[in-house]
Amino acid sequence: MSKQLLRCGTSIGANVKEAMRGQSKADFGAKMNIALKEANETEYWLEILQETAFLTQEQADSILSDCREILKLLTSIVKSTFTNK
Repeated sequence: MSKQLLRCGTSIGANVKEAMRGQSKADFGAKMNIALKEANETEYWLEILQETAFLTQEQADSILSDCREILKLLTSIVKSTFTNK
C-alpha cells in the first residue's frame, strides 16, 4: 500500500509541473486532469491506511485534509480550463 501511495502521491506534483510547460491549453488541461486522478487515488490509499490503522486518526485527519484541499484546487483548475475555451 505504501508503494502505491508513494507512486500516486508523487505523480500529482510531476503532472502539475509538466502541465505548467504544456504546449497548449488542451495539453495543460489533460495533464492537470491526470494530476486530479492521481490525487483522487492518493485519497483512496490514505483512507485505506487509516481504516487499517497504519495511520493514527490524527495523522490521517491531517494528511487527508491536505489531500482534499489539493483535490479541490485541481478540480477547480480542470473545470475552468475545459469550460473557458
